[in-house]
Amino acid sequence: MLAELLPALIAEVKLAAQLLSSKQRICILTGAGISAESGIPTFRDKQTGLWDNYGVEDLATPEAFTRDPKLVWSWYQWRRQMVADKAPNPAHHALAQWQYHAQTSDQQVILITQNVDDLHEQAGSAVTHLHGHLWRNRCGQCETPYQDQSRASYDNQGTMNFDETLPNCPHCDGYIRPDIVWFGEALPVQAWQAAEDAAANCEVFISIGTSSLVYPAAGLSQLAKQNGAQIIEINPDPTPNTIVDITLAEKAGIVLPLLIEEITAL
Repeated sequence: MLAELLPALIAEVKLAAQLLSSKQRICILTGAGISAESGIPTFRDKQTGLWDNYGVEDLATPEAFTRDPKLVWSWYQWRRQMVADKAPNPAHHALAQWQYHAQTSDQQVILITQNVDDLHEQAGSAVTHLHGHLWRNRCGQCETPYQDQSRASYDNQGTMNFDETLPNCPHCDGYIRPDIVWFGEALPVQAWQAAEDAAANCEVFISIGTSSLVYPAAGLSQLAKQNGAQIIEINPDPTPNTIVDITLAEKAGIVLPLLIEEITAL
């Protein structure tokens, strides 16, 4: 399969594999691009159907939830329905394989994601979520986790249906919201601290399927670079990240299995 790629890309894959196999501390950040390869629309994709006339300010901010909590809840139930049947792709599996392989070597492979789906976990990876979890809920008032995670049921055909009825917290009667970091909200303290520590202490930082536009996560590669790390970017589309040492301009699902195969062979 490697031979099917362009010669320049093959050379970059081999160069990246040599670099990664010689280092012990690896930090990886994944973004919407890796999930898009599993069929999950990115946030920048045009909304469809019922949601076509709504913007981010209507659906993914604290103000939107205060203004119309039922609308926001309904949209997230719709998103859950869209994601429910999606499965990890070869990129997710390759990263899980790498983490597993690292356990038997001297490598530390820390995985951080901006994605809210659980495809990394489904593939078998240990991952830190910066932007929350699509399948978790919590009270919007007292912050208590809400255990009825997805509020889904199956019909006679086996189709998963998500209840759009807005639930209330059993502790304070506040409205239940998705455990997602909305625009204008701070990242979870523990997750962000773990990400900063991993970026600051890594020898190689890999950015996969991210636009390098969404801060503070986009600043992690800069933090890594300032502390002497080499930067690898895997993305079929150019990004504004100017500190990259090795660019693998191809889909993660194509490049990562080849890259991990090269690493484990060295």
